[in-house]
Amino acid sequence: MNPVILNKVAKHYRLDSVDVPALADINLEIHPQRFTVLSGPSGSGKTTLLNLIGCVDRPDSGEIIVAGEPVLALKDDALSDFRARRIGFIFQNFNLLPVLSAYENVEYPLLLNKTPPKQRRERVLSLLDAVGLADRARNRPGQLSGGQRQRVAIARALATEPTLVLADEPTANLDSHTGDAIIQLMRKMQRELKVTFVFSSHDPQVLAEADDVVSIRDGRITEIRRQEDVQ
Repeated sequence: MNPVILNKVAKHYRLDSVDVPALADINLEIHPQRFTVLSGPSGSGKTTLLNLIGCVDRPDSGEIIVAGEPVLALKDDALSDFRARRIGFIFQNFNLLPVLSAYENVEYPLLLNKTPPKQRRERVLSLLDAVGLADRARNRPGQLSGGQRQRVAIARALATEPTLVLADEPTANLDSHTGDAIIQLMRKMQRELKVTFVFSSHDPQVLAEADDVVSIRDGRITEIRRQEDVQ
């Protein structure tokens, strides 16, 4: 499995007539099949960096390679297709469709990818069982707790068997006990499915579980701490 590589990446935003630098001279290799956390204070640039890795936004300069693909060379339609097939997303606000059941929320990305019905059903039921929600498959998000909704979001992120899963502050809206349970679940799924997980977070519980921590301040990487390679 290929690493995620960023070479000399920079990103600026326009605020009225002012040019605001968000990221500058980012050089980073995210090792595959690991639990990597982008850490820094609010406004440090970690969410911007996560969006660039997830092909949600494009940098002003530099190179980004995801799953062996130089993604900046892809046109918009090809980039959308690549993102749908290779990258899963977990959001702090869950971003579940309220009119759909847990089953239908997990199934949705598979419908978009035109996965055959039998394969789709097997995949959805397997993932709901893996996150402990097989008995809640028909419940809508409004009938689930915050922790249960985040479990559905994790299952949805993994539905298309992505190479990379990105999570933006996934425990921010959960109490510490529920947040810890969600972290342990994501860790378990990452190890069992051999997926690369990348988070933006300043939650000590998330940082304590990380294989690698990339510290960011004022749009620049200030430190990279790596544990020994996970066997």
